[in-house]
This record gives sequence, C-alpha cells and structure tokens, in this order.
Amino acid sequence: MAESNISELETTTNPQVLYRCKKCRRIVASKENIVTHERGEGESSFKWKKRSSQAWEMEKQTIDCTSIFVEPMKWMQAVQEGHVEEKLLCMGCNARLGYFNWAGMQCSCGAWVNPAFQLQKSKLDECYM
Repeated sequence: MAESNISELETTTNPQVLYRCKKCRRIVASKENIVTHERGEGESSFKWKKRSSQAWEMEKQTIDCTSIFVEPMKWMQAVQEGHVEEKLLCMGCNARLGYFNWAGMQCSCGAWVNPAFQLQKSKLDECYM
C-alpha cells in the first residue's frame, strides 16, 4: 500500500524545468530560481508610448514576457565583482545571456522588477527533466 502511494506521488509531480545556455548547453537557472512578477500594462506603459495614450488604447494586446527574471546566483561573475549594472555572460562560453541592474528594470510586459537579473529567453533553452 505504501509503495503505491510513493509511485503516485512521483507521477503527479511536475517535471523540473532547467534553463541552459543555447550556445554551450551549460545549466544557468532552474524553475526554483525564477522571480515572478505581475504582468504590466504592455506597450502602453513604456515612456515613448505614454505621450499619446489614447491612440494606443485600441491596440491592447497581451504579449508574453521575452525574458525571465532570476535571483542572483554564483555564476554571475559581474555580480560577484560588485557591479551595480552589467551584462550577464555565460561562464562556459562567455555568450551574453542577459543584463542585471540592482536599481531595477522594466520587463517587456511593462512591469518593473527590482532588483532585476534578466535572462533573455531567446538565449536560453528550456529543458524538462
């Protein structure tokens, strides 16, 4: 009876999600490292579109975030060196994966994330284990 409960738990758990560098396939983050944020108001929240907000209200579309935000990790060499803002480079192949800023930055969905450690989805492979 106990064995059947254990096997049921193993099949109902969600697969672990890992994010790897597209260039060298080194693991850079996992689902546990992701910092979630509330979706912003989209393109209407960016400064250059705020000027004439009436024209843009008709174009409201839900756009997926083009990046993920993670907590600071040991592989982020620029963070370890004490920089306030800098590019995030893969420690294996030195490819640019994203950018960080302790003061925060705006996501593509319009939401502000503070502090921001942003990894571009286009530079990562999402793998399920």
